[in-house]
Amino acid sequence: MTTPNTSRVVRFHQTGSADELKIEELPVAEPAQGEIRIKVEAIGLNRAEIMFREGQYLETPELPARLGYEAAGIVDQLGSDVTGLSIGDRVSTIPGFSLNQYGIYGESAIVPAASVAHYPENLTPGEGASIWMQYLTAYGALVEIGSADEDKTVLITAASSSVGLAAIQIANMMGAKCIATTRGADKKAFLLDAGADHVVVTDEEDLARSVMELTHGKGADIIFDPIGGPLLTQLADAAAPQGIIIEYGALAPDPAPYPLFPALAKSLSIRGYVLFEITTDPARLEIAKHFVYDGLESGALKPIIDRTFVLDDIVQAHRHMESNRQLGKIIVTV
Repeated sequence: MTTPNTSRVVRFHQTGSADELKIEELPVAEPAQGEIRIKVEAIGLNRAEIMFREGQYLETPELPARLGYEAAGIVDQLGSDVTGLSIGDRVSTIPGFSLNQYGIYGESAIVPAASVAHYPENLTPGEGASIWMQYLTAYGALVEIGSADEDKTVLITAASSSVGLAAIQIANMMGAKCIATTRGADKKAFLLDAGADHVVVTDEEDLARSVMELTHGKGADIIFDPIGGPLLTQLADAAAPQGIIIEYGALAPDPAPYPLFPALAKSLSIRGYVLFEITTDPARLEIAKHFVYDGLESGALKPIIDRTFVLDDIVQAHRHMESNRQLGKIIVTV
């Protein structure tokens, strides 16, 4: 496999809007010990990357910064002490690294060997770049933490996102009843087709009242939410006694008030959760990977692609994600 001396990569030199993303020609680096280099074929976009670009993420960008967690590609170079991988392997990256150390937006990317996995041969590169963030995030919340099963109701907010759709599929896989939310009625039919048992349109319906009606007064046992902010109060009102609210994001710009009285009255658990709990723990990651592989092979899990862009249109791809119009994963081909 012939590797050019330079490759086009995406960087930003100051935090801000999508316009800060620039495609630059940089020397192709060599992987160090425990690393591999991949020729990138497809990139899966994630909300975390927008937050990182804006300077609103878990870590502050060290400028100039690359970004990106998920890519599918072909291994073209191995660092020392790498086992289980060979040049020419088709792999996809697992988010388990700092964006200040690694970034996959570009034609070539270096990542830790521990943060890649082979993906099923029946998937396209775009689908391969749509696996790990969404399915591992939903798995950790619903299966590991929430213990979803046929006796539980799962409430999924922001359900048309890639993680939301993955959560619907996993809830169905575990036999749980699934209630999805969306702000506008235009996404309701899509979410029902995607496997939700019920959809609450929050611009038109009272969330807590609707959930109580759908659960015959019990409420949701597991609530999976990336929004936070004032919505947390409504989620507490929609929760079942001894329910758990799992917060995996902070999309709302306003602070989240703690719903003290509902929490006391219902003995609620409110838990912060990030994917890195799983991806930085080799034992937990191995179990989670097997769960995802089994779901993909059985057909219970199937990545849903919203729209595909090319690398030259990375700014437009970010703007599309910011529009919140997407239904599933946004892909960039390289």
